[in-house]
Amino acid sequence: MQLPEPRGPLTHALCADLARGALSDGTVALASRTVDASPDPLADEDVQLALAICYELHYRGFDGVDDAWEWDPALLGLRAALERRHTAALRALVGGLEVTDEPVDRQLGALIDADDGPSLSSYLSRSGTLQQWREYLALRSVYHLKEGDPHTFAIPRLSGRAKAAMVEIQADEYGGGTPERMHSELFAGLMRDLGLDATYGALWDDAPACAFASVNTMSLFGLHRRWRAAALGHLTAVEMTSSEPSRRYSAGLRRLGFDGTTRVFYDEHVEADAVHEQIASVDMCGSLVAEEPELTGDVLFGAACSLALDGLTARHLLGAWEVGRSGLRGERRPAA
Repeated sequence: MQLPEPRGPLTHALCADLARGALSDGTVALASRTVDASPDPLADEDVQLALAICYELHYRGFDGVDDAWEWDPALLGLRAALERRHTAALRALVGGLEVTDEPVDRQLGALIDADDGPSLSSYLSRSGTLQQWREYLALRSVYHLKEGDPHTFAIPRLSGRAKAAMVEIQADEYGGGTPERMHSELFAGLMRDLGLDATYGALWDDAPACAFASVNTMSLFGLHRRWRAAALGHLTAVEMTSSEPSRRYSAGLRRLGFDGTTRVFYDEHVEADAVHEQIASVDMCGSLVAEEPELTGDVLFGAACSLALDGLTARHLLGAWEVGRSGLRGERRPAA
């Protein structure tokens, strides 16, 4: 994919340095100043895109950017400065989390039951227009076109039943070995049916900061062994909360006249995630904390981040639509 359009001084300097093959001391210093001065890193377009660019080097990279950048020490140092503020912002967002003696699956269930974020799936099911659906898919494409990959980074950091359970879940994300059944491919088909460019990374320039904040959090958890339990908690929250919303999303597409071939991405999640819920909460997270009970708080933190960031995305889109404007960056709309 191409390097994205810069969104501020930091991403402008970072993209220029990656393209020319050398990271300047000025860019490193600018990263520290930018992130320290940001009042809300999770909503900061420049900060979130810069972090996404750093992480993307561990995924598919960028055209014309040397693969050696993935482990460049100076770039990793720049990324670490962004990660520290991102993590602090996540902690502030979710607040204090109480860890009890209850089984971790019950604690996760209680956390989810207490979530009061707005329901984007309910809105799109009942009243979402075709253009609003396109905006939603453009935003979610930042994640769904790489679905599975951020969490999969955590697999080598696990052992025993927790590892086996995560592999079982992720195998379904990758279509059980059938390329056209991979969830990322099903989402790409959904995008094309709604008139969107489904090329990997094609709509990054349209997606707002909240889209990157969500995926950056998954990448943070997956790429750091220290956050392995948070990666599992995040994945579990996704699995425990997506079955019914997927049913509503499918209903919304049906209301707009789309048949089962278009809705298959959501219909697949209705079935798969209902099965994954127990595997994730009991077998995966339960096994992990049985061996390392000190990681229970991290499991809950990862789950809370998933719920809170979904809430940020829902409030962003619903707030924009309520006043009649696009939820995409700068009133941009993805080309049909």
